This record gives sequence, C-alpha cells and structure tokens, in this order.
Amino acid sequence: MPAASTILVVEDDAIVRMLIVDVLEELEFQVLEAADAGEALTVVQDTAQVIDLMMTDVGLPDMDGKQLATKVRELRATLPILFASGYAENIDVPAGMQVIAKPFSIDQLRDKVKSML
Repeated sequence: MPAASTILVVEDDAIVRMLIVDVLEELEFQVLEAADAGEALTVVQDTAQVIDLMMTDVGLPDMDGKQLATKVRELRATLPILFASGYAENIDVPAGMQVIAKPFSIDQLRDKVKSML
C-alpha cells in the first residue's frame, strides 16, 4: 500500500484547524499543522519534510494566504496549494492552486484534495 499523502494545513483559528486536521486524518492523510504563515514557512523550509499539498486559509494574521503561497512556491515550485475562504468567489488564484469555499462538507474537502493530488 502506498504511503499516505502529506498535507500541510495552515489555519489561524485553532478550532477550525483541529476540525480540518481531524477530517483529513480520518481520510488517512498525514497532516502537518501551522497556525500562521511563519510556522508554515518553517515547515516548508525543512527540506527533509515531504509535503504533497498545502491547504491554507486566505485570511492569516501575519501575511495573507496568497502571499504565503508566493513564498512557498519560491521554495517548492510545484507544490499544489488549496485556499480555503469564506469569500471564494472573490479570489483569483495562480495556476496549480485551487479554492474551496468555507464552510465545506467532508465530501467536498475529500474530493477537492484527492483531485489535486
């Protein structure tokens, strides 16, 4: 059986982050967590850490999700990035990145993640 894909979840709201992590772990993904962009960049800069997808909130306290995505892509040019936003219809995302609208169902999250991997 192939190793589970690893997803980095970046979400500043601890309860929302916990729920997303729990759902992804139930779907048998390996999950890394970051509460803000700074923590996320530390994880991404760890070259030994395998990351197959980054899921980030758009509204983060230290820099927004799109700024984070730009910095992450400087380090890992092909990493798929999934933005989660309550304002998904207003987000213009670069190639290789997608958006899921909050609130989302477990099935919507599963389908979106699997399509990106």
